[in-house]
Amino acid sequence: MERTQQLLYLLNRAYHEGTLPLLPVYVDSPMAVGATEIFRIHPECFNKEVYDFLFREKDPFCFEQLRLIRSVGESQALNKMNGQAIIISASGMCEAGRILHHLANNIGDPKNTVLFVGYCAEHTLGRKIMDGWKEVPILGKQYSVRARIREMDSFSGHADHGELLEYFDRTGGPKRNIILVHGEEKATQALAGALRERQANPVSIAQLGSAMVL
Repeated sequence: MERTQQLLYLLNRAYHEGTLPLLPVYVDSPMAVGATEIFRIHPECFNKEVYDFLFREKDPFCFEQLRLIRSVGESQALNKMNGQAIIISASGMCEAGRILHHLANNIGDPKNTVLFVGYCAEHTLGRKIMDGWKEVPILGKQYSVRARIREMDSFSGHADHGELLEYFDRTGGPKRNIILVHGEEKATQALAGALRERQANPVSIAQLGSAMVL
């Protein structure tokens, strides 16, 4: 949701500017395909950059090389294709969905690149691949990781430390109690410390299995 559309817009722009080879691009995620259709019919929600591109090129999310994959059969056919291509698939943490089949089919080939464009939580398949595991479990089997693994944090949908503090400062008024319920331990501890410097009321970190009365 939204991240796929960001990628499509940037790929479209890169094609028009001649900075990217004319490779076929496949979006193989039913939810992402549906969301892209919604984006297309609501140009009033675009920012100025995308809106201006819309008037120059008619559709910021659609270009000649793009194919939106809808059926399971179309998805399976991608495993048999030859030649270069870009496949955009979900889930981003590689825990479910069609991405598992694409990884199983492609992660063992050193000619391929697996590019992560978002955050992967600890213990997920995506994090294991990003952390450099030489073998990973996919769909009940072990696969050797020979593909190039790359990461682009700039597409993450998660707010970082500074953005969360900015959001906190803008909400205004006293907060009786702040409970942090999401995030890795080191980052959560750092955020809790920064929040305690901003107010005197309690800042707590939820623990697995604990109960809090609100």
